[in-house]
Amino acid sequence: MKYTILLILFVSQIFASVIRAPIVTLDSDKEEATIAINHIDVGVSGFVVHHITPQHSAILRNATVIAFDKAKKVATIKMSKFNALRNNSLPYGKWQPKVGDTVELAFGYSRALLIAPNETIYHKISKSVNIQWIHPDLFATVLSFVGHPTPLQSDFASFANATSVGLLFLYLDKKIYTVDIKSFKILAITDADFKVTKKQKPFYTRVNKIDAAWWGEGSSEMQAYAPHYYDLLVKNNRTNQKLYTIVKSHKEVNNLLGEFETGKMK
Repeated sequence: MKYTILLILFVSQIFASVIRAPIVTLDSDKEEATIAINHIDVGVSGFVVHHITPQHSAILRNATVIAFDKAKKVATIKMSKFNALRNNSLPYGKWQPKVGDTVELAFGYSRALLIAPNETIYHKISKSVNIQWIHPDLFATVLSFVGHPTPLQSDFASFANATSVGLLFLYLDKKIYTVDIKSFKILAITDADFKVTKKQKPFYTRVNKIDAAWWGEGSSEMQAYAPHYYDLLVKNNRTNQKLYTIVKSHKEVNNLLGEFETGKMK
């Protein structure tokens, strides 16, 4: 089918290899840097790496592409604290990012998590894309441990750090959303006209029950499959014109229209 071919082509391009480029300019106050690159999608995440010696390096910051100038072929990177490999028993350096340090993007894009409403759709999508799938049973187990039957964005980010997953695939209303799992920015939206006869909440998993915490965000049972994920997508893609059009035509979630920054649509 056409959608399958498009999805395979897109995924094969974005996880072909980790993208590496040196920092060209640096604004320490804003925690921003620029790199020279032919093309990159806004939302692609990775790290800033400092090379101590040719054989030794250290990760200094998380990095996410927040802008790309097609004419100048320059990407702007937003940096944030890196804590994925925290170990209080080990020493750590106090290096700060500088011009010449390497930005490594699309790390973990060869591994993905798929959120689907039922087993049939899960298998149709997972079998159409040649990528290393991390089974949602693992994610459900983690959610049960923290008591979140309704997954939060922070749960996805924590899971990504623990499993080195870079991509999230979400199936919502005959479309597949390819998302950077840490930034939650949409990288692609692909049509996938599957017939959905039933929906499992919060997603397809063989884990019978996800335990709930006594209180706190994420501790309540998910009321409906699609609205929660649309909410996460909108919060992180407020200038995405295609998502805006989809939400506008969707009666169940068009209450989210006010979240978009319509003056900055692209």
